[in-house]
Amino acid sequence: MREAASTAQVSLATVAARAGVSIATVSRIVNGKTDRASAETIARVRAAVDLLDYRPNHVGRALRRRQSRIVAMLAPNLDNPAMAAIAVSTEAALRAAGYVMILCDTHDRADLQDEYLQAMRAQFVQGYVMVSAVASAALRESAARGDPIVYVSRRSPDGEGAYVGIDNRAAGAAAADHLLARGIDEPAVIYPAQGSSTTSERVDGFVARLREHGIASGGVRQAQAPGLSHLQVGYDAARALVESRGAGWPKGLLCVSDMMAYGAFRLACERGIAIPSDCLLMGIDDNPLNAWIAPWLTSVRIPYEDFGARVVDQLKLLWSGGVAGDALLPHALG
Repeated sequence: MREAASTAQVSLATVAARAGVSIATVSRIVNGKTDRASAETIARVRAAVDLLDYRPNHVGRALRRRQSRIVAMLAPNLDNPAMAAIAVSTEAALRAAGYVMILCDTHDRADLQDEYLQAMRAQFVQGYVMVSAVASAALRESAARGDPIVYVSRRSPDGEGAYVGIDNRAAGAAAADHLLARGIDEPAVIYPAQGSSTTSERVDGFVARLREHGIASGGVRQAQAPGLSHLQVGYDAARALVESRGAGWPKGLLCVSDMMAYGAFRLACERGIAIPSDCLLMGIDDNPLNAWIAPWLTSVRIPYEDFGARVVDQLKLLWSGGVAGDALLPHALG
């Protein structure tokens, strides 16, 4: 039967006193180093550990060794359901693997990203999960040091490193196929002016597939808008698209994220455009909110719930000294 004692009060010294051995002996045995102890001593120590319900202080040991069981995730705009879904999946996978995740919202700003990277390094984190990272000085320094970094959703700004996400070009092509199959032969696309690998790959895949069907690249209507909020960017880019030379609304419109599609939908409502009959809106994400608030939206589904396991696999490969490349998950039309 275990003694009723707070784990905060149980130390190596308490266990040593109960077992009648030195603190050093207890330390070696609880850390798996049993070659210097007799079977009888090992049994006594383990009995004392069980009786007192002793739990090793992994945090203190990690600080002494300048390492930890902590992984930092840096992600922008956590009010975006896609970012939240990635965070939930990754936290669960890390917890199952015995790690604790610290979550930092960079708001898509290089200066905040650098502040968090420097702060997390001071905490001796074991690795970094960079969701939609932007180019920054501290990130370049971290990569140059060989810190374990996994890039998620958006590739490394420098083009190299472990990546978890989807084939964004293929996702853009799938959106084009869906619109073309519905007889929409002049679809348009809108995207943020702040470029990223994710945006450019989705747009490139969309335009390339239309080109395969005989639509010249110059004939694909495109519009962009500045800003960090995809809701506002979607609204502003859609307005720029439909007001350009009086072109009006296209029959089909790809928005490179669901949040942008929500913004475009608001503009459509203000202009009396019926969605999806007047204009078929497409997004890429297919977050769970769509079934509740956006049944009008067709979206390419990204399996964010599966990202966490792949992130942990990539981190383990980096921790073992391996070289991690792309870990691509399948997308599907939602």
